[in-house]
Formats: sequence, C-alpha cells, structure tokens
Amino acid sequence: MIDKSSPVPIYYQLEQEIRKQIESKELRPGDMIPSEREYAEEYQISRMTVRQALNNLVNEGLLQRERGKGTFVALKKFEKNVKGLTSFSEDMRSRGLEPETRVLDFAIINADSLIASKLEIREDASVYQIKRLRLADKLPIAYEIFYMAVDLVPGLTQEIAEHSIYQFVENVIGLHIVSGVQELEATVAYPEEAEALNINEGAPVLYIQQKSIIEGEKPLEFVQSFYRADRYKYKVEMVR
Repeated sequence: MIDKSSPVPIYYQLEQEIRKQIESKELRPGDMIPSEREYAEEYQISRMTVRQALNNLVNEGLLQRERGKGTFVALKKFEKNVKGLTSFSEDMRSRGLEPETRVLDFAIINADSLIASKLEIREDASVYQIKRLRLADKLPIAYEIFYMAVDLVPGLTQEIAEHSIYQFVENVIGLHIVSGVQELEATVAYPEEAEALNINEGAPVLYIQQKSIIEGEKPLEFVQSFYRADRYKYKVEMVR
C-alpha cells in the first residue's frame, strides 16, 4: 500500500511494494509487471514517480526492460564457473537446462589479418564464419561469431553447427581439444548484437574472445561471444 501522508518518499514505497511482490513470488522471474501508466492509475501517483521506482529496481537488477515488450521480473543469471574447457551445450546441460543453437549465418570467407593471426594460418585462407544465437531453456544468452580453418576441419555444415561443433571435431574429425584461452571484457551491444539478443543498443554485455587449442599446440577455433549481462555472470575460482 502507498501512504501519501508518510514522510517516506512515494517512489520508495512503490519500490518496496514491488520488492515484496517479488519476494513473496506473487511476481515470478520472467513475469511482465504493469506499465507505468497502470501503476500510476492504480496508486493515483505520477508516472514520473513510478518511473523513478522502476528505474531503481532495474539498476538493482530485480527488473529488466526488453525492447518493444515491457518490463519484467529479472531472471536468475546463468553462472559460468571457470574450472575447465566445456562447450556451451555441455555447460547448460550440466545445470539441468536445455541448450539450443540457432545458426543465423553460415559462410566460408577468406581470413583477414586478425583471424589469420588468431588461427595461425595465412591471410586469405578459407575459414568458416558462423554466427550463432545460443539459448538456454528458450532464453537468448549469447550471440557468437565463430571462425575455424576449413583445411583443418573439412565437412563442417550448418546442420552440424546447430548442435555441438566440439563433438564433430573430436568424434568425427578425430582432433583432441586440450586447452583454451579466454579474454573477457565489459562492453555494450552494437546494432548487430542488440538485434540478435533482443536487447537495446548500448545495453551492457560481456564480450569474450576464446581460442581453443588441439594437440600439437595448434589453434582450432577463434570465437567472439557477446553474453547478455542481465542473464549471465562469470565466476573464477582461485586457490593459494
């Protein structure tokens, strides 16, 4: 309830009311909450006051806005615990989640200087460029751009790329993946990533570059991944 005679700011009272609804499971993760107009009419307060309350809850991570859809109770973030090299599919299944991969573009291109240096191949060598959307339980988690030398892994198809490329590489091609290197940084979504992940342009994302290594210290793949910061967090365990 909102008490307009209270010295407590009205926006804060609304924040607390919504927070209670989330804690009591009256509002569940993924539920769409009422609009600013609906809250304003229900409590007879200004939309500016409602907006301030909702903005605070969004900044706190309890709510999230989705472009063209509305404001929702935030979903639990998927946590990446860095202990070993696993594929996205293996990682999600280990959490009891159903992974899904949608290939947005599959092409063979000539390697530019960046890709050539990452894969340790000559410039203009043929490489697969595969753009994929990775989902868990139907929720978009990551958009990735994947590169691999055609000569190293012949026969890769779009159908295979919709499942696990690692399984194809190890079980069919016979290459053994032994290690990998990841570099992570915080950035924002540009138009291509924003459209794929269904987020606003400029929304925060985790940008991860990964290079996997096979026996003989040969690079297998170079992957640029953009993870939704509101649905994914990275955990590194360290010992001393």
